[in-house]
Amino acid sequence: MNLLAGIDVTAGALNAYDQVLSVVQNNVANSSTPDYAEQTQNLVPIPFDISDGAMGGVQAGEVTSAQNTYLDQAVRNQTVLLGQAQQGVNSLTALQSVFDVTGQSGISAALNNLYTAFSGWAQSPTDSVAQQSVISNATDVAQAFQQTAANLDTVAQNTTNQIQDTVNQVNQLVGQLQGFNQQIMAGDTHDAGLEAQVDSTLDELSQYVDFSALQQPDGTYQILMNGQTPLLIEGQQYQISYQPVAPSSDAAYPSAPPTAAIVSSSGAGITADTTGGQLGALLNIANTVLPSYIGDGNQAGDLNVLAQQFADCVNGLLTSGNISDGDPTDGVAATPGVPLFTYDTSNATNVAASLAVSSTITPDQLAAIQPATDTTAEVSNGIALALSQLASPQNSSQEGDLNGASISFSSFYGELAARVGNDLDTANSDLTVQQTAVAQAQNLRQQVAGVNLDQQAALLLQVQQGYDACSKFLSVLDELTSDVIEMIDPSLTT
Repeated sequence: MNLLAGIDVTAGALNAYDQVLSVVQNNVANSSTPDYAEQTQNLVPIPFDISDGAMGGVQAGEVTSAQNTYLDQAVRNQTVLLGQAQQGVNSLTALQSVFDVTGQSGISAALNNLYTAFSGWAQSPTDSVAQQSVISNATDVAQAFQQTAANLDTVAQNTTNQIQDTVNQVNQLVGQLQGFNQQIMAGDTHDAGLEAQVDSTLDELSQYVDFSALQQPDGTYQILMNGQTPLLIEGQQYQISYQPVAPSSDAAYPSAPPTAAIVSSSGAGITADTTGGQLGALLNIANTVLPSYIGDGNQAGDLNVLAQQFADCVNGLLTSGNISDGDPTDGVAATPGVPLFTYDTSNATNVAASLAVSSTITPDQLAAIQPATDTTAEVSNGIALALSQLASPQNSSQEGDLNGASISFSSFYGELAARVGNDLDTANSDLTVQQTAVAQAQNLRQQVAGVNLDQQAALLLQVQQGYDACSKFLSVLDELTSDVIEMIDPSLTT
């Protein structure tokens, strides 16, 4: 090897070390950057063969990333479930606040107060104060049902708004990924910072929906929601949208509230496939949980069922009784009872919201008398007693029917409240599990792909040693060159 070749080889090695140093500096600077994967500058030996003029040495090769596709997907899979659990907890917590099972407020307290009023009336069936207490407490029951229905409608509207916001967030994040794809397609490849931005955006997207991210040979990403609906292909984004869907005219309950639908860019419905992430949890609340209380095209909703069955039971007892006996000897007929409650009979999903005390009833129109039958005598307070027994039913005619089970109306309401409580307990348990699972997946990814500062320090020491070796070699070459020049012409070195 001649002196000039030696200098050239050494310069190449210094250049390679300089690139290694640049990668190390970048790693250290981004060690705390979310989703940044450690980069490695590979060094490639140059063949040494004097006969062919190959002088050997070393040169910088390809920069490789420690990014692990499988670990990335594992983090996203767990994040999808975490987003679903977190949204479930948030939504069910809001829903649970609508129901009070302590008996201190709401429907439960109003029912208990009305039962007490019925009991007081049974003791003094002609007492105007006791009669007015029944009217007043019945009004409180109707208002409690109305308020609960209104609160559920608020939860439903908030859920709808959150679905729309989540859809917008999904489209926004995919739009960012579209921009990254366009950068990659324009030639911005092997950029560690860009890769970190892509990974961070994909992680954030996984909070909202379940998707698969497939990196293409050109470095761009293809995003398929639920594994089949295109959201991003190369530089083209395909947006999803939210649509409310009213029941069809031939549905069992055509006037029921609408359900929520998610539609792909092609117009295809993808609601049934959208079960993961925050969007999946919101759709479950909107299309399954809330309809079980307020109804949809296929069901009246248990709150409406409770309101209707209670009103019908009370009205049935009152209309079966008499307000006064009459006088058969004078041809004066007994005065029959009148209904206490009214509601929207045209829409079974609007019963709770429309439940009210009849605007025409007066306290003295409450029918306390149970008429005589072929086997029983007249009871002056028989109807009032039967109404007071609704608190602890004596027969099935004084109970409600919840999914085929005859229970008291208070227990019926308790079942509604317990249902959301059980769902919330399950969601909280799922959330705890998923928080741990995500943390474990992130830690594993960090161990494999994250920046190890100790390793970077060791590599930096190796680069420094390489630099020192090259510097010493250059010093020797410099001395040799000077000696050769002096041997050729001493005047050139003076």
